[in-house]
Amino acid sequence: MTKTIQTVGVCGAAGTMGAGIAIVAARAGFRTIAFDKSPEGLSRAAQNTAAFFDKSVQRGKMDTRMRDQILARLSATSEIDALSDCDLVIEAVFEDIGVKKQLLAELDAVCSPETIFASNTSTLSITEIASGSTRPERVVGMHFCLPAQLMKLVEMTPGILTDPGVFATAWNWTEQSGQRPVRTQDKPGFILNALLVPFNNDAIRAVEAGVASADDIDRAIKVALGYKMGPLELIDLIGLDTQIRLCEAFYPTTLDPRASAPPLLRRMVAAGLLGRKSGRGFFEYENSAMFGA
Repeated sequence: MTKTIQTVGVCGAAGTMGAGIAIVAARAGFRTIAFDKSPEGLSRAAQNTAAFFDKSVQRGKMDTRMRDQILARLSATSEIDALSDCDLVIEAVFEDIGVKKQLLAELDAVCSPETIFASNTSTLSITEIASGSTRPERVVGMHFCLPAQLMKLVEMTPGILTDPGVFATAWNWTEQSGQRPVRTQDKPGFILNALLVPFNNDAIRAVEAGVASADDIDRAIKVALGYKMGPLELIDLIGLDTQIRLCEAFYPTTLDPRASAPPLLRRMVAAGLLGRKSGRGFFEYENSAMFGA
């Protein structure tokens, strides 16, 4: 039987996505443990998280007492053993099947048999990721949208061996956290990235072909189609290096040429132009503070 979820662990919490998921969990009232192997990365994430909630106070969305309560529920660690008491562990590490499977094996060794493991993968098979665990029936897909602390949608995906009760518990937790889940099949890219990865690559190729500037391409998409964020702005937020990893995970499973990484994307990453986190991608940024802070 799956117990009630009270404590949530987030792996890869130094990254933009992991930090955002930790905010979602702590803000919803859950004790939240942010785990990452990089102490320096965790320190930066903690500063950005505090700035995010400070801005929420300034905008009148919460008072200082609520902010302090949320931050008090959130702790950070570089020791995986600290996740031993978690009822739910959400991984948001690199989009690499080997890395994710190895993490699940490490979590197996420290977490309770009742712990639910959720993967934030946006392109990889939940069933294949779950094969890294000795308890694949307790693994679910839980793909948050970036930035997780602002976007409500979560793609929920069962693997072939996922226990229906485990999936239902994870679904309920998602709703309790103020998110809006949708159920998807264990297919490459699920709903969003099956559409977005090729589309975003098309925008990059349009820049590379000289069709228009990055600014004009994004403006056209936002004004004509009603998008709140243009594709190139979104890639800057995701990280150009992350976009490459998405392509490398998605293309081999689909063989869709539009899903392959455009040459311009690879050149920009080689030059260190990673988007918001480096201060420059398709656009320039004054700082790399958490989106929405």
